[in-house]
Amino acid sequence: MPDYRRLFVPGGSYFFTVTLLERRGNRLLVDNIDALRSAVRVTKQERPFRIDAWVVLPEHMHMMLTLPPGDSDFSARIRAIKIRFNRAIPPTERRSETRAVNGERGMWQRRFWEHLIRDERDFARHFDYVHYNPVKHGHVGRPADWPHSTFHRWVDRGVYADDWAGGDTLGDTVGE
Repeated sequence: MPDYRRLFVPGGSYFFTVTLLERRGNRLLVDNIDALRSAVRVTKQERPFRIDAWVVLPEHMHMMLTLPPGDSDFSARIRAIKIRFNRAIPPTERRSETRAVNGERGMWQRRFWEHLIRDERDFARHFDYVHYNPVKHGHVGRPADWPHSTFHRWVDRGVYADDWAGGDTLGDTVGE
């Protein structure tokens, strides 16, 4: 059995990858972007956190979150987002027998990838990775062309130029 070890740092910043169970040809997240945004917004009101970076692709999303001082419970936040999104979407997905018996939806992978951000350089690498991801997966030619990303917020604030990474191949220089 795998030995999952998570680092719980109160007030920490984390990078997450949250993925749908059925990835091939699935557009569930972008087709239901308003429901996903609502799930995040309500969860954020209930259990505060700061969204540093976020990108939603058709079948997975990456988020960078910073928790409040004294709070290290990122798992409850991710779980709440998934549950709220589940409740907002009609149950049309295929479910395994195990999930059906347990009353579970067949939408999300059970686990998620999490990485504790360790320093400013690590933060910058993951921040760029999040925003470059739609290009990496071939959805657009430049981050500015993907609508479901905090990239646009950071352009407005002067962190990125609108043409950042346009046509570039950042590939292995950002992210995990």
